[in-house]
Amino acid sequence: MGDCQRHGRAGNGLNMIRRICLVFPHLSTFVETDRQILSEAFDVTAVEYRGKRDLARLAVAIRRSDLSFSWFALGHAAASVMFSRCFAKQSVIVTGGWDVVAMPDVPYGAMLSPKQRGRTVRTLNRATLVLAVSEANRKEALQWTARDVLVVPLGVDTDFFSPVTGPREGVITVASITHGATVRKKGLDVLLETARLLSDIPFVIAGPISPEWSTRLRSMAPPNVRITGWLQPEQLRREYRNAKVYAQLSAHESFGLALAEAMSCGCVPVVSDRGSLPEVVGPTGTVAPYGDVAATARATRQALDSGDGVSARERILQNYSLTLRRRRLLRLLEDVG
Repeated sequence: MGDCQRHGRAGNGLNMIRRICLVFPHLSTFVETDRQILSEAFDVTAVEYRGKRDLARLAVAIRRSDLSFSWFALGHAAASVMFSRCFAKQSVIVTGGWDVVAMPDVPYGAMLSPKQRGRTVRTLNRATLVLAVSEANRKEALQWTARDVLVVPLGVDTDFFSPVTGPREGVITVASITHGATVRKKGLDVLLETARLLSDIPFVIAGPISPEWSTRLRSMAPPNVRITGWLQPEQLRREYRNAKVYAQLSAHESFGLALAEAMSCGCVPVVSDRGSLPEVVGPTGTVAPYGDVAATARATRQALDSGDGVSARERILQNYSLTLRRRRLLRLLEDVG
């Protein structure tokens, strides 16, 4: 509190932003992408926040910066906004989905916790700027705050994630699976039953899976499902390029980056009707009710027959490219400064 009393509160009209403190709980692909984007225009200090032992380091980094930029509205964002206000700095929060969601039926979402809910509401209201990664994500954030929340979608490197000529077949999905709740959340139970109905079609499940769930999924999967585990980016791109359809059958997605990457590679999307998924695919894919295996099988067969991956890639180029995220993000930060 002493620092807050000495330095006052952050307000409008501060000097131009030159130094940014980027705060995150783990360095995921999209966080690293934003680090690279921000580093093009600003001096960036990255702080991977693992708990209270990092508070002193976070405070020093924010005090030496002009703005804190926090990925996810969790405990590290609450601390970042608090320090930013104490040191009269600007603060930006990017909501990412789980942090502003309460889904008791899955169960899924930080906002299922009353303690976390109260902290997040205060943090969202006190930040200088709150960003969402999709319109669906924005609506989720607005359940907890009446302030403005701006949409800056995630971006795909469309040069790297690009199609190649050649035969394509089958269906791919990407998921990180560590426990049973993520199986439901990512819709893998629906995918496996869909694959069982479409026994003549090869399916691929890619992504990191815990040893326990790798064994369990393999025992649950029909013979036409191949489980790869975690893949290097080049290996994942090859799987996208070989597949005709990308399926994202999740109970919730705040954006669906793997979906957008696959579409950029020319996969025809099949998605559930939850979260941001219909928003990302637009008119280029097929939407099935979440959990409806028969409808999902029909949608998958329709997508396999259509083969229209060109329009899927074009949608990513026009709406969700890395170039667009860079432009939107840097323009917003210039306005904050």
